[in-house]
Amino acid sequence: MILPDFTFETASVARGLIRVAGIDEVGRGPLAGPVTAAAVVLDPARIPQGLRDSKALTPARRAALAAELAAMAEVSIAHASVEEIDRLNILQASLLAMERAVAGLSQPPDHCLIDGNKIPAGLRGRAEAIVKGDARSLSIAAASIVAKVARDAIMTDLAREFPGYGWEKNAGYPAPAHLKALQNLGVTPWHRRSFKPVHNILYQDNSITP
Repeated sequence: MILPDFTFETASVARGLIRVAGIDEVGRGPLAGPVTAAAVVLDPARIPQGLRDSKALTPARRAALAAELAAMAEVSIAHASVEEIDRLNILQASLLAMERAVAGLSQPPDHCLIDGNKIPAGLRGRAEAIVKGDARSLSIAAASIVAKVARDAIMTDLAREFPGYGWEKNAGYPAPAHLKALQNLGVTPWHRRSFKPVHNILYQDNSITP
């Protein structure tokens, strides 16, 4: 397995861009809940051991690393709401959440390392997009962990308010149990109405373009 390293961050510092933030989002695929982004500025002298793409970690390890990052790094978490997702589309809502996460840092970063191939409009000129960045950059890996833990906690809380959908296990993704509950229990205020499975239940007599 190729592990993330500090190469991108070191290259930024070499160009005089000292304060580097890693940015990632989680929650583009679920049928319910917000999309969550995190921005993390690592202290090069205090980087937690074992940072990697959040998807490669167990929930317990993610939680432990998120706690370490909260103590050792500067962390900002932000969201775009279900309403914003439905109004803007999921890509634009994800980019908005990223901008909000960066804005939540105590000081603006000199440079942003963003997972994926899109740069939010508000960060253009001071950011680079890195495909599979959560597996290549330690700062982005840190952001992926923080965002995942934060969003999972939100969905676990919502699962208590809206039991039966399995959000404490599937985090709102279209798992079979979630899809079955949508049919049996209906649509909640936390479901994304612009997403096809939800839309089709609300408007069963109408078609939606894939």
